[in-house]
Amino acid sequence: MEYYNYIKSLHLIFVITWFAGLFYIPRLFVYQIEAFHKPSPEKEILGKQLKLMAKRLWFIITWPSAILATLFAIWLMILMPSWFQQGWMHVKLAFVVLLFIYHYKTHIYYKQLQNDEVKVTSNFMRIWNEGATFILFAVVFLVILKSTINWIFGVIGIVVLGVLIMLGFKLYKRIREKNPDA
Repeated sequence: MEYYNYIKSLHLIFVITWFAGLFYIPRLFVYQIEAFHKPSPEKEILGKQLKLMAKRLWFIITWPSAILATLFAIWLMILMPSWFQQGWMHVKLAFVVLLFIYHYKTHIYYKQLQNDEVKVTSNFMRIWNEGATFILFAVVFLVILKSTINWIFGVIGIVVLGVLIMLGFKLYKRIREKNPDA
């Protein structure tokens, strides 16, 4: 058990880098979608560079981080099987499943954009970008607070956060409509 904190630290480091990738890749998708609608040669120049940036982020940072975070999490669960008996861990694992679904769907968007298939709008992708934020908030509150009452308040806080993010998104959209360079 003396190495427990090392494993936990590595798990946390790779969770952070995984989320960094999940936070940034949808932003690159926004730029790719917007570049797709620009005239030539700007469309091709930006598209090529953004595809390369997305590819490197996705396969050098995001996917390896997801795999390593998962492996260290499994190792932690093997060391601490009693966690499976705690309600907060069940809820956390449900959010982790949601995170994997989010990651997989983001991978589908990645493949589409790499093939110049634009099936969603840049506004949709801006909203999609917040998915990882909600999951992160939920998991952090669950891990830190652990009790049922506290995580219920945490979930309510996440809903309030969602409303505030959506209001901020609408406000920013209005600002961009008035000033596209904002």
